[in-house]
Amino acid sequence: MSLFNIFNVAGSGMSAQSVRLNTTASNIANADAVSSSIGTTYRARHPIFEATMNQAQKQQQSSVGVAVKGIVESDLPLTKTFSPNHPMADTDGYIYKPNVNVMEEMADMISASRSYQMNVQVTDAAKSMLQQTLRIGKS
Repeated sequence: MSLFNIFNVAGSGMSAQSVRLNTTASNIANADAVSSSIGTTYRARHPIFEATMNQAQKQQQSSVGVAVKGIVESDLPLTKTFSPNHPMADTDGYIYKPNVNVMEEMADMISASRSYQMNVQVTDAAKSMLQQTLRIGKS
């Protein structure tokens, strides 16, 4: 694997973790949203990643990057609360809250942040190795 390929792999990892951080932040921001119907209630979203194997097979590489295949909504049940005095209550007096678990989202955010940070460190190490190689070749 060439050092230049490391930049591609680490860059795709940073891009994927950036999407993961954004969806997690969106989930946390909407955790306290209230709705009057199941259909309009915010649902937790999570990115789905895939290795870019097709590209690696075409180029016969041993290293592959990662791509965001899509973002899916969680199918966990929503929280239904009886609150007839709430302004968003439906005709039966219920309000609906998102299926976002803030503790899980915070753990996911920490994990995504650390993964992003590790990809940055890999990029910095590769850059340092390339600079050393250039210095050796210059001497």
